Amino acid sequence: LPESGVPQLVQPMIWDYSADLDVEDKVQLIEKYQRCGFSKVWFASAFKGATGVNQSLTLIGHHLKNQLQWLEVASRTPPDVLEGIALTGWQRYDHFSVLCELLPVAIPSLAVCLQTLKNGGYSEQVKENVEKLLGMSNLEINTYMR
Repeated sequence: LPESGVPQLVQPMIWDYSADLDVEDKVQLIEKYQRCGFSKVWFASAFKGATGVNQSLTLIGHHLKNQLQWLEVASRTPPDVLEGIALTGWQRYDHFSVLCELLPVAIPSLAVCLQTLKNGGYSEQVKENVEKLLGMSNLEINTYMR
């Protein structure tokens, strides 16, 4: 692979939307990409649309845990290797599926995930910032908000 020149032309993106992704596995995968000549990698997380084809409401806690896991991977990755994190928000599982988790119900999850990534973690201050930004009195992380 290094002799092909491909590692100088592309940057791999590692996708994982699970709340309990294997941090050690991801670190080893990044090391493997580096050994193959890739100097940069991207991560892909999700703020919505990755928990079920028929899901209508967004469970913020699932996506928050995903961001926290990716931050853990990032902390164990050399700083010059991580190019960025693509925060995805899927609306359907394939072109023949119905729409799921429409953007309006997922905006609180988007705000929590963005603030978590921006601040390098989740805290009471992050929660308060999101509540203030969205004009909410009580942000629920582990239940389905309406």
